[in-house]
This record gives sequence, structure tokens and C-alpha cells, in this order.
Amino acid sequence: MSSVTLDSVFVRFPGGALGLQDVDLRVADGEFLALVGPSGSGKTTLLRTIAGFTPPSSGAVLIGDRAVAGRGDFDPPEKRGLGMVFQQHAVWPHWNVGRNVEYPLRRAGVPRAERRVRVAETLELVGLEGYAQRDPATLSGGQRQRIALARALVARPRVLLLDEALSALDEPLRDRLRLELHTLTRELGLTVIHVTHDRAEAMALADRVAVLDGGRIQQIGTPEELLSEPAAPFVARFLSDATLVDGAVARGVFRADSHPFAIACAQGTPDGDACAAISPGAVRLVSDPSGDATVRSSLFAPSGSDVVADWAGLEMRVRVVGERLRVGERVRVQVDDAVVYPSPASAVRATGEAVAA
Repeated sequence: MSSVTLDSVFVRFPGGALGLQDVDLRVADGEFLALVGPSGSGKTTLLRTIAGFTPPSSGAVLIGDRAVAGRGDFDPPEKRGLGMVFQQHAVWPHWNVGRNVEYPLRRAGVPRAERRVRVAETLELVGLEGYAQRDPATLSGGQRQRIALARALVARPRVLLLDEALSALDEPLRDRLRLELHTLTRELGLTVIHVTHDRAEAMALADRVAVLDGGRIQQIGTPEELLSEPAAPFVARFLSDATLVDGAVARGVFRADSHPFAIACAQGTPDGDACAAISPGAVRLVSDPSGDATVRSSLFAPSGSDVVADWAGLEMRVRVVGERLRVGERVRVQVDDAVVYPSPASAVRATGEAVAA
């Protein structure tokens, strides 16, 4: 178990493109951190920089108190004491399960008797007790991914890195392995850094989530903090599918530029240009033949519908509970809450008291 620290890390690719820009990050001992963001945001580059596959152009990477990159040092991946599981499980088909799992121990020169014991212990840990002699070709995708996880754990890594490790699996297997991974890593007290494109998975597994965009960490916090207090419009839109509305604040009221929406802001909100983020759960749609919005799509959800509505030219996501709305139905929009972002000030939550637009 060990902490991971990135200190002012930049990564520049050939040609000058920036992969990471001034990243400061500390992952505590035993913490599970998820990295999320759109394609090209830098999350995989960050993981590869920690792993040692991508050297930083400047700044430092520390595992525990030791600098493994920067400050005049650079340890290759095999010297960092890390375990890593990739999206494609990379199980060697010409070796049996036990040989696949023991590979890191063979490379490290661990004696045969100890290798046998540790492989058996690790296979039991991941739910594959008695599988050492099995041919990987006879196993399911989920079992092969467990082999990859066992291979990462058998060397008793200081930190476990997961790069889309569950994304190639089908549901409900993926959900089951997600639960098992959550339990296993906490029982072992592992420090885990997990790259995923699945926002729900990140929120379910992680102690904290880091949201990246443009090679920078836009916000890092607990799932509850990110959902209730997104630091920027991008974070609100990416994590919550919030609808962003441009407008201005005047005398404590935000009014949209081109839509019939206004909402009272918290006391002290400065006047000026602003953006409001409206989360799908903060909107109510009421069936009304004279309503100014139209249901464009309505997807089934266990508790209601996931709706896209056109509100005076503004397309917005809405989570409807109970009622099943039909495509083409006219509805009236009621916004109960929003987060207002004065420019360039930080976010200010609206009071939730709607006013006449």
C-alpha cells in the first residue's frame, strides 16, 4: 500500500501537443481514485505517466516518498512496484492459468515453491480456486479478466492501476465484477487508480473522482461533492448531463438570453454575464397541451423515463419519475434548481425559487 503524488506534471508529445498540463494530484494510501473525462482529456496519459510508460516532460511523480520520475530520477515500469490491468485482459493462450498468474514472480526470481503458494492464494482471492491447470481458452471473458487481475495482484503491488479494466465485459457480468473489485480492493487496503469512461462506474467504485479535460484536472472530490457542487459548467454537463443556459445575472436574478427561464440566485451573486447548469433531476415536465416544450424522445427507466425535451429551441435532458411521457407530447417545464456560474467567478447555487421570465 502506498500513496501516489504528481507535482506540477506536464507531458508534451512530439510536435508540441500537451497531454497533461500542470497536474497536481495526491492519492492517499488505500484510496480508490477514478479518472473520468471525454476522449483526449488526458486520463489515460495520466495513468501511463504514473505507470512509467509515458515520462513527464517536467514535474515529478512520487510513489510513497520516492520520486519515480522527475527530480533527476526515472524508474522504468517494472521497478515501480505497480500492478496494472488493461481493457483487453492479455491472457497468454499457450500457458495455463497458473503459468499466466505466476509470470511476474518468475521475472522477479521468486523461488518455485513460493510461486506455487502465492499463485494458489491469489487465485482463491479472485474466485478462481483450483483453476491453475485450466486452459484459458475454456474460460469465460469474466474469468479471463480475473486471471489478469490475479496476475496484477500476485506480486503484491504498492498501487493497482486499472485502465478501462471492465469495459470489454458485457452486463450483468460487468456489474458483478464491479462489486467484487470494490470489495476485494478494500479488503486488501490497496491504493487504486481507475480510468473509466463509465461515469456511473466511477461514482459507484471510487472514494474520489477526478474529472479531466484538456489535460487538466477540472475538479476532484467525492461523488457527492461532484454531483452537488460541480465547479464548472463542463463538470456539470459531463457528470450529470446538465443543460447549460447562457444568460446574465441582474439584481440577484439569472435570466436566460434566449429562453423563457429565470431563477433567483443566492445572496451576493454578482451582476453580469453568467451560465446556468440545470441537472436532469432538477426539472419537472407537466403534461399540458398549451405547454411551450415538446417531448423529443422518451426512454424507459425503472422509475419513470429518461426524456429529451425541446424547450423553445433548447434541448434538455430530464429525468421523469412515475409518469410515462410520449414522444410528441406537449409539456410545461418547471425548473426547481440550478447552479449559476458568474463569469469569471466560481459557481453559485440558485435558491431554487423560480421567478417570472
